[in-house]
Amino acid sequence: MTERPAKQDAMDRMRFDTLGPDAIRADILDTFAYEYPGKEIHLELRTDEFTSVCPWSGLPDFGRLRVSYVPDRLCLELKSFKYYLFSYRNVGIYYEHLVQRMLRDLVAAVEPLYLRVEGDFADRGGISTRAHAEFRRPDWRPETPLGL
Repeated sequence: MTERPAKQDAMDRMRFDTLGPDAIRADILDTFAYEYPGKEIHLELRTDEFTSVCPWSGLPDFGRLRVSYVPDRLCLELKSFKYYLFSYRNVGIYYEHLVQRMLRDLVAAVEPLYLRVEGDFADRGGISTRAHAEFRRPDWRPETPLGL
């Protein structure tokens, strides 16, 4: 049996520190009044610059996000949304949990008729991941097909 080089053993044990989900700053999400309540509008927010970290290794994860929603009385203010996304930067979180957490935070902030969070995450070990989660107010029926 051959000895493994000490450098390889050190790399196998290496892990970068990560922050927990309590570092996600949902408290900074801001809104403004939607001036046309009762008139549906479909809004879509996209970014190709989303990062969080793998909770196991602490290595960075990269992804594209798309948030689609139909506001009721409130719209999401974009600068606060950008800072909210930035708060994930050093958080160790699985994609499945990330999408559900983001859905929960955004629904709480905006109180929409409909909201969907989609993540398209870069390859990890040769496997890419897409995840989405959706909220729909039970009493809401869209005026037109969503087409989002």
